[in-house]
Amino acid sequence: MSKREDYISWNEYFMGLALLSGKRSKDPTTQVGACIIDEDKKIVGIGYNGFPLGSSDDNMPWGKQGDFLETKYPYVVHAELNAILNSIKSLKGCTVYVTHFPCNECAKAIVQSKISRVIYLSDKHKDKDSFKASKRILENAGIKIEKISFGSKKIILDFDETNL
Repeated sequence: MSKREDYISWNEYFMGLALLSGKRSKDPTTQVGACIIDEDKKIVGIGYNGFPLGSSDDNMPWGKQGDFLETKYPYVVHAELNAILNSIKSLKGCTVYVTHFPCNECAKAIVQSKISRVIYLSDKHKDKDSFKASKRILENAGIKIEKISFGSKKIILDFDETNL
């Protein structure tokens, strides 16, 4: 018997963890996840977009439009920042896998934490100034940026223990 050939790659594994982490977000419109790994491919931080610890999800606004203080924007902690804040060690030389290209605020945190590589899945906001600023921040700091593509590949998680 030989080894199984249809196992997932490291990129699929870590982006899959970022996607799965994003499923924890209670945001009704955008679920973002991030997974940080070190040079030994060990997970050192993981996060998703949501309100700060201790903030009731029921008492905070989830809207995207209207008075700024009545939208989610001034309150939500982004996935990348949550992963950085949840990290268990120095992030120098680490890679962050993130489902959406980081915003300019997260780009600053990525640079300041000494992460050296960003691998992202979606760049749906690439025409926005915040995306352009983020890209400039990351490139100026020498951070490697990679858009990952899997085509139409799907990984299905089945929690039915009888199928294991």
